[in-house]
Amino acid sequence: MNKNPQRQATPFELQRRSLIESLRGRGIQNEDVLRAMYAVPREAFVPEALAMRAYEDSALPIEKKQTISQPYTVAIMTQTLDLSSPSRVLEIGTGSGYQAAVLAAMGHKVVSIERHAALSQRARTTLHLLGFDVVCRIGDGTIGYREGGPYDGIIVTAGAPDVPEILARQLTIGGKMVIPVGTLVQQELYRVVRTAEESWKAEPLGQAKFVPLIGRSGWDETTGRS
Repeated sequence: MNKNPQRQATPFELQRRSLIESLRGRGIQNEDVLRAMYAVPREAFVPEALAMRAYEDSALPIEKKQTISQPYTVAIMTQTLDLSSPSRVLEIGTGSGYQAAVLAAMGHKVVSIERHAALSQRARTTLHLLGFDVVCRIGDGTIGYREGGPYDGIIVTAGAPDVPEILARQLTIGGKMVIPVGTLVQQELYRVVRTAEESWKAEPLGQAKFVPLIGRSGWDETTGRS
């Protein structure tokens, strides 16, 4: 009689495994990214009513009219940073905390900024319960967080009207930022590399659609203008 039967995978684990294979099929080749996304239970970051949809490859609504990003978007943005561990990473737009958890699962030192206090507090609680050491701050993410910098990587999870220079200046030389830039309804995803003290270059990666980046160096919440 087998006294140590192999534990059967839970339905969420099976769905997570299927998602990872789907991401691999769509061109996500960084195994560190895929391992981290398998290690992070996305169901813990979505509203309870949507838990059964946690492993759909789609964005899902959360509080404050925000969203948890599509898994493919999380994967491609994280892969595009192309950082070795451990690196210092700044995330603009904590949201549910899922993207921060993936970065932390890869061994990065993560600071995440969110303008909605309720979202930041909920994400902090979820991250803590799951054992992810992420520094969560409440404030205007468009101006970054100098106290924790400079950063090897910055991920912006909301659409900006332009690349905020104040964020680019918080990168290390050679550091990379992934940011969607465009209008309120459609953006282009860019990788921005700081090449010298006073210069950086931006490379377009493809179309994207995010909630707007609100703040001093983003969109004005009242007027809808930059």
